[in-house]
Amino acid sequence: MTPNATYRLQIQPDFPFSAAGEAVPHLASLGVSHLHLSPVLEAVPGSTHGYDVTDHSRVREELGGEEGLRALARTARAHGLGLVVDLVPNHMAASPRHNRALWEVLRDGPESPYARWFDIDWAAGGGKVLLPVLGGRIGDELGRMRVADGRLTYGEQEFPLRPGTEALALPELLDAQWYRLCWWRLARTELNYRRFFTISDLIGVRVEDAEVFAATHGKILELVRDGVVEGLRIDHPDGLAEPEAYLRQLREATGGACWTVVEKILTGEERLPAGWAVAGTTGYDALHRIDGLFVDEEGAVELAGLYRRYAHPAGDRGGDWEATARRAAYKVVTHELAAEVAFLTSAAARICAADPALRDHAPWALRAAIRELLIRVPVYRPYGPGAEDVLTADAARGAKETFTVPEEAAAVDVVRDLALGRLGEGPDQRAFLTRFAQTSSALRAKSVEDTAFYRYTPLISANEVGGDPGRPAVSPEAFHAYCARLARDWPATGTVLSTHDTKRSADVRARIAVLSQCPQRWAKLLDDVAGTAAPDGQLAWVAWQTAFGMGSPEGSVDAGRLEGALLKSAREGGLHTSWTEPDAGYERAVAEFTAAGPAGASQYTVGLLARELDPYARANVLGAALVHLTMPGVPDLYQGTEREYLALVDPDNRDPFRAGAPDAKTALTRAALRLRRRRPDVFGASGTYVPLDATGPAAAHCLAFCRSGQAVTAVTRLSLRLAEAGGWGDTSLTLPEGLWYDALDGREFSGPVALAELFAARPVALLSREPQAHAAPES
Repeated sequence: MTPNATYRLQIQPDFPFSAAGEAVPHLASLGVSHLHLSPVLEAVPGSTHGYDVTDHSRVREELGGEEGLRALARTARAHGLGLVVDLVPNHMAASPRHNRALWEVLRDGPESPYARWFDIDWAAGGGKVLLPVLGGRIGDELGRMRVADGRLTYGEQEFPLRPGTEALALPELLDAQWYRLCWWRLARTELNYRRFFTISDLIGVRVEDAEVFAATHGKILELVRDGVVEGLRIDHPDGLAEPEAYLRQLREATGGACWTVVEKILTGEERLPAGWAVAGTTGYDALHRIDGLFVDEEGAVELAGLYRRYAHPAGDRGGDWEATARRAAYKVVTHELAAEVAFLTSAAARICAADPALRDHAPWALRAAIRELLIRVPVYRPYGPGAEDVLTADAARGAKETFTVPEEAAAVDVVRDLALGRLGEGPDQRAFLTRFAQTSSALRAKSVEDTAFYRYTPLISANEVGGDPGRPAVSPEAFHAYCARLARDWPATGTVLSTHDTKRSADVRARIAVLSQCPQRWAKLLDDVAGTAAPDGQLAWVAWQTAFGMGSPEGSVDAGRLEGALLKSAREGGLHTSWTEPDAGYERAVAEFTAAGPAGASQYTVGLLARELDPYARANVLGAALVHLTMPGVPDLYQGTEREYLALVDPDNRDPFRAGAPDAKTALTRAALRLRRRRPDVFGASGTYVPLDATGPAAAHCLAFCRSGQAVTAVTRLSLRLAEAGGWGDTSLTLPEGLWYDALDGREFSGPVALAELFAARPVALLSREPQAHAAPES
């Protein structure tokens, strides 16, 4: 069953299945058709997100267990709702104490039946699994280790003992195990198992193996067969060996009865592979397009110029997006992903050594070629043989130009051929092909999302997954073309505006986007608050924009929340401090600046600008919400976003759900969702999407479209620029023939309608053929 709309809930120990059940009446009254639950399988105790799965065969007891989930499904069904569940096939928690499969591998070694579950390079580890869990070098940590009850303990961590080694002295006992405990810093270069991105606490799972797939999907498939689960969100498909084959196997296993979307991040105009057996993506591609509608292109360029002068006065390249992203990619591929590059280099070297035609390529040249080609992949990853459109000849030429010895540059051709599957079908060739693609996705995520997005920040609302900070604006024409393609190719795809992973909620981004319409007002604000000394211009720029986006019009800013977000931004960017090499002095300066400036006396200066721009921020908030709820696809609402929701990066956006007081956004959300529920034919797979054009001097400020001849969405874009130009004047919108009714207040319209009249009550309009569409709220 394809949902009409889903509502994401972060299920966690402080908000278990029973709490979700209590929220069902409220959520059903909004008009959604399905609850969308964060991961529900057994995870590390206390986990607030559930992506650290420990046991695929059990529903998590801390959440209420399987009975609790089934009870929630019954409650939801009684209110007309189904369940969609977040599924994590790519990785598990690398915690032996909680992960039985990993425990048995560490106890019994490569002969364990669970050894096939994980991508472990036993040869690289000298026959052992490297476990980077120690707080210091092993010689300094021996005193914290204990052997008791047939296991080795280190603090709260526990490890199995190889049979027959229990009585050995500690040094000999450690040497006798199938694993090697080591300082956590060695993970960067020595790790010999595949992990999630650069997180060694999450170990990759080989779901491409039929037995592993069966073992890790049995419980979820049982819940699907029993009707408990009606839809699946697939987390991080780009980490899998063969995403297309996995998704095909999953569809076969569910009998095709399960609506499935994938967390696939599309870059620019990249398309979702047509052969994937899914309804579409989770919707980050839609987020980028919707947000971009409310960014003024010329103003964004002017903001970028102001940013360069303010945050990079010395004229360094930090003011250029492409250069920033490239430098971040070099940093990540050289340091954070050194172990992954080492695996690829070893595989390439073995392949070359075994082929007389390929011998004599130096390992250093192969390593350099791997790095240079990886950073030139323009999307998250290539997909198997034939990916010449991703690993292009131009990319190879660029990689070769970095070699100082031209003869050594021939290694680039070898690496490219391996990554394209052109050099045979042996085990090493297959391993290289797969791991190159997996490493590519990790590099893109860590270098762009988690580094460059925190280093290049002219308009921080544009720095979201799938976005383009260098070109944040999206024209109505481009948006219409995108929606037409969705309606034709992926009508049941997911769409989102806020998620548990967005760096700022949609409403924070909508506020900040207004600054693209008034860069000189922003410049004046920076002048007005210049008396508060900041650690550096980059941090100050981000801090003031964040305070503007999250604060109340009265000027109130939560110092703790803001400081947390700024510290995370600084650590992720890694310019002055980082997670692994924190600079206590710099971080103290961040805290002092936050308390004295954005969350101190200057917050009222920021609040004054926020009050001046509040009507235009409101237009952005309501416009983005309505477009999201009525465009092609299945809208997913993140918890709390049916009303004003001002959240920052996690953990700020992962608090337990709580219902709040309704506001204007709530009324709009209810109207749109209830219309979708009444008319699935209008908004579903068989529905159509037709752009509507306004005429008149302010036509560019209206985005409008008609769904299946039965519903019209019209929103105001760039409303501050519109006001400065004198308003709508005689601009009008020609509606499809017949009578139309405002879904919020019942007003009637027909034919050409003056936009000043259409938007007299609010900056958006949802029209329906149904005169009862604005009826009293449903229970």
